[in-house]
Amino acid sequence: MARDLTPGTGIRGGRLRVYLGSAPGVGKTYRMLDEARRRQQRGADVVVGYIECHGRRHTESMLAGLEVLPRVRRAYRDAEFDEMDLDGVLARRPSVVLVDELAHTNIPGGRHAKRWQDVEELLAAGIDVITTVNIQHLESLNDVVRKITGIPQRETVPDEVVRRADQIELVDMAPQALRRRMAHGNVYRAEKVDAALSNYFRVGNLTALRELALLWVAGRVDEGLRDYRASHNIDRVWETRERVVVALTGGPEGETLIRRAARIADRTAGGELLAVHVSRSDGLAGASSGALAQQRQLVETLGGSYHVVVGDDVPTALLTFARAHDATQLVLGTSRRGRVNRFLTGPGTGQTTVDASEDIDVHMVTHEFTGRGRLPSLGRRHSRRRTIAGYLAGLAVPWLLTALLSQAHHSINLTTEALIFQLGVVIVALLGGAVSALLASVVASVLLNYYFIPPIHSLTIGETNNIVALVVFAAIALSVSTVVDHAGRLTSRAARATAEAETLSTLAGSVLRGADALPALLEKSRTAFGMRAVALLSRGDGEVLAHCAGEHQGDGDGPHETTEVPVGRDAVLLLTGRRLPAADQRVLTAFAAHVAAALERDRLAVVAAEVEPIKAADRMRTALLAAVSHDLRTPLAAARASVGSLRSPDVEFSHEDQAELLATADESLVKLTRLVDNLLDMSRLQAGALTLHLTETHLDEILPRALDSLPGPYAPIQPLDLTPDIPEGTPPVLADPPLLERVLANVITNALRYNAPGAPVLVTASHHADQVEIRVIDRGPGIAPEDRDRVFLPFQRLGDTDNTTGVGLGLALSRGLAEAMGGSLEVEDTPGGGTTMLLTLPAAGTGTVVLGEEPHMSERSERIIERCVSREATASEARRAHE
Repeated sequence: MARDLTPGTGIRGGRLRVYLGSAPGVGKTYRMLDEARRRQQRGADVVVGYIECHGRRHTESMLAGLEVLPRVRRAYRDAEFDEMDLDGVLARRPSVVLVDELAHTNIPGGRHAKRWQDVEELLAAGIDVITTVNIQHLESLNDVVRKITGIPQRETVPDEVVRRADQIELVDMAPQALRRRMAHGNVYRAEKVDAALSNYFRVGNLTALRELALLWVAGRVDEGLRDYRASHNIDRVWETRERVVVALTGGPEGETLIRRAARIADRTAGGELLAVHVSRSDGLAGASSGALAQQRQLVETLGGSYHVVVGDDVPTALLTFARAHDATQLVLGTSRRGRVNRFLTGPGTGQTTVDASEDIDVHMVTHEFTGRGRLPSLGRRHSRRRTIAGYLAGLAVPWLLTALLSQAHHSINLTTEALIFQLGVVIVALLGGAVSALLASVVASVLLNYYFIPPIHSLTIGETNNIVALVVFAAIALSVSTVVDHAGRLTSRAARATAEAETLSTLAGSVLRGADALPALLEKSRTAFGMRAVALLSRGDGEVLAHCAGEHQGDGDGPHETTEVPVGRDAVLLLTGRRLPAADQRVLTAFAAHVAAALERDRLAVVAAEVEPIKAADRMRTALLAAVSHDLRTPLAAARASVGSLRSPDVEFSHEDQAELLATADESLVKLTRLVDNLLDMSRLQAGALTLHLTETHLDEILPRALDSLPGPYAPIQPLDLTPDIPEGTPPVLADPPLLERVLANVITNALRYNAPGAPVLVTASHHADQVEIRVIDRGPGIAPEDRDRVFLPFQRLGDTDNTTGVGLGLALSRGLAEAMGGSLEVEDTPGGGTTMLLTLPAAGTGTVVLGEEPHMSERSERIIERCVSREATASEARRAHE
């Protein structure tokens, strides 16, 4: 499909070809380069505007023989990055340009913020573009992908940009094949393979992404097929997929029809179920809103979709909807009308639909309500008293008018008398309906003939003109009375529909505004229908699930009646109070459908709450397996290699080499021990089995021990790396000394890891009321507010791509230990940039805090540093003596 001319230029827009990948590494760029080489061999002017090979040698080999345009370099945050030279591509003006990674965000400094905007400018200039994008970068699927993978996609492209492509080709690969490709090193470097396979590239993630890609492309193909059929005026149904449409009237047979249609749709793979209800254009259809709500819920439960269309001609509306959705089969219920009813009213909706269906298969499904309908009503259904009054008025009103007109017979003519009689017939129609009006028109015709049409006092008519006038009078009287009765019925139905709509609107509003839907529904049901009490009972054992009552439910004014409405299959709604008319009971059915939905939602919420701990445990178990498979293996492998080398009889090591191997083994085993301790402590915390020994603990004693236990590159601590500032008079804290030591060590390690080079980490303490606050302050990049809770999750390390320094348990364990000791660990901003970890612990006693003028490093802080340095020196001398 060629693009339109670019406005104001006369240039025909370029064509866009998109290679859509189900996941990274499936081969989009390779396929794009293969297409470029094929076009080049056919003589097309093809250039490479931007390609990202990610170090994959097979992809890089495909660049041979293609012209690669130079990139432009842009500076951003003290670094330089390569970007596509948009102006260079426009100046070169090839026929085809390759632009990789459509969803990429450009470095500030160019004309556009996103690469897809660059592509649109190239297309507007008449240049064909071949590009690539992954399914997870589509804007509409961003939240879905985040739920599946747990990773937010910050670079997205609007779906409409990809939908407008002239060609979309899916690049797909089975999850197992993609994982094998990764294991062979064809996607990522070897050091990243284990982490990728254990996280993003799990089989479940890849399978879900693959399904998303297939469904999205299938929908795009479906759209293209509909556009093609519309542009070529093809009205016939193309049976590319079984789509079953079931017509719902809101009648009791709806559930049978839905289940039958669902079974038809399930017979073929990919079958689709669509339910449709045709509503009259005046909005006054007599369908039960409650029944339709229940049927809609059933359709959605069976995986179908529910639709409402407007139309006064039901067969035409049904077939139009079916053809618009390329439906192959239409399911209708057999008529509920009896034989006499069908004889009087003619062929029904089903037969008319079958006659006009052409290439759509129509299934007429029998049900238990077939042929049980009533004769059409000749008038409104009034109360018995009003019906009798209408009949009496039909007899009395013409006689009354005859008596009045006889007094003025010589002063008015026949036309006026006929109009007055006609007015009387209309009045009777308003009072009693069409049957009473028919009776009145017959009596009025006889009286008009006998008393006012010559010869008077005789039923014979002397003039032909008077015969015509009498016939016209009877016809007009009957027609007007029928129209008036019909208008009265519509008015009554409109008033009832308005009242029902207002009631249901109020109900929906109260539910949306309320925090708890079920009590709000019951209370609204009680007040809307003026009942004394409403209760929701379990159908099996009669247990009261919810209940509400008015302020005067104990009053004895009048008899009490109980109305029972089923709510789904497991509950029943009981309303105590007045007797409900049929119209109110119809609305009550809609209320019951909402109550059933709310009850199901509450049940699902309870189930979700019960499942959440299991999901959390599963996530922990998965992360633990990943940690064991990677982080435990590294120190184990190092220690085993060192010990194995020492035990090897083939090599004779010098004393220095032996000491180095022993130090490596010792360091690896220390790392392994620390990791296992963290894992065990985290499991004890989650199980509530951690034993605490809270005692009075002085910070100036516990801080040097914490600094001594710092891991690897952070020990020994140097005075320039950390500045302790513990004021004199800081009271001791109530804590478990070994656990507090580990908390401080983990927090300080985290601060040293992310601190800015050359800036010391500051450790301060202050006393407020009965709490002691310990702050560990760094000058690093800081933590965004939305990420502050995530840093305390197990196996989470924000912004850290080094997988060799731990599994991210430090801060999670530290917060858990702090809370176990009655304290807390929170994140604050450091003024001027950086992160402050605030550790709050209960003070062991009350005392006056002496806060004098302290130098930048107090004597106590100097003593702490000296003790740390002296301890490290002593430990070093001991190691040298041992060696």
